[in-house]
Amino acid sequence: MILTRRWTLLAALGTVTLLGATGCAASDASAPAPATEASTPSGSITVYNAQHEELTQAWADEFTAETGVTVTLRNGSDSELGNQLVQEGTASKADVFLTENSPAISLVDRAGLFAPVDKATLAQVPEQYRPSTGMWTGIAARSTVFAYNPSLLGEGELPASLLDLADPAWAGRWAASPSGADFQAIVSALLELEGEDATRDWLAAMKENAVVYKGNSTVMKAVNAGEIPAGVIYHYYWFGDQAGTGENSASTQMHYFKNQDPGAFVSVSGGGVLETSANPVAAQAFLAYITGKGGQEILKTGTSFEYPVSDSVDANPALVPLSELNAPVIDPSKLNSTKVTDLMTEAGFL
Repeated sequence: MILTRRWTLLAALGTVTLLGATGCAASDASAPAPATEASTPSGSITVYNAQHEELTQAWADEFTAETGVTVTLRNGSDSELGNQLVQEGTASKADVFLTENSPAISLVDRAGLFAPVDKATLAQVPEQYRPSTGMWTGIAARSTVFAYNPSLLGEGELPASLLDLADPAWAGRWAASPSGADFQAIVSALLELEGEDATRDWLAAMKENAVVYKGNSTVMKAVNAGEIPAGVIYHYYWFGDQAGTGENSASTQMHYFKNQDPGAFVSVSGGGVLETSANPVAAQAFLAYITGKGGQEILKTGTSFEYPVSDSVDANPALVPLSELNAPVIDPSKLNSTKVTDLMTEAGFL
């Protein structure tokens, strides 16, 4: 098995810390087992993966090369895998759960299925990109943007706030993909920031005003083709297309709401270790790797165009820096997927 100095040193430091903290209790047969930081990862883990498959595969490959741990990915959507874990409960064979958006991982957290994330891992991620519970952590981020076609919508006509899209003047002039977890996360932020009544009213107005498509890419293509003046999407769809042929984004531009508006919401992708993991040492090590410099560098240099959440790694230089987005501050653990799906079902979107 391949072992690097990094993990060997981590194990040594963890052991020293443990002995120093427990003193003579370290020799007591009844003392608790060493923390996972004090062990070297080995064996295999199963990751329930709702993140981009290419990104997580790159993480898994590099982690395996560094530690020798085999990583099996079970790919699916946020809602699919989140609900699956809740149904499986303590019988789940998953070691790690990764999501694109935080509401699905909050669902699993509220079901009490996660083990606490190692403190050293949490320390790698700024507080605004992880929940206050400490039961999971942010691993990547994506910004809400308003993609628009300048030939159909001038700069002076752009909405100052996401809330402005409820105005009847926007009827038939903007699009979204409400059935996906991406948009549901945005509505979760609206719910947290503005409350249930305001969210219900906004969704009712959206039902009247918005043109519904399936998928963020489809929304962007429609805006690019001039079918609709604008649409709410996440930033990386645009940047990914621009990095390729640009055929689905050439006639569009990005409008960032900023000003801590609900439309400036930065959605956090999450990662957590299941309490019932058969290999918690390797599972915690995997989470430490993807939130550390090596894993976050893959976000910077890869093709997902998502934001790193670690302070130690800058974003891809093509992106608007997170520090300039002036996003609203929201505790990711408070984003309520169940209430949002109830409200969106009531509004006729689900």
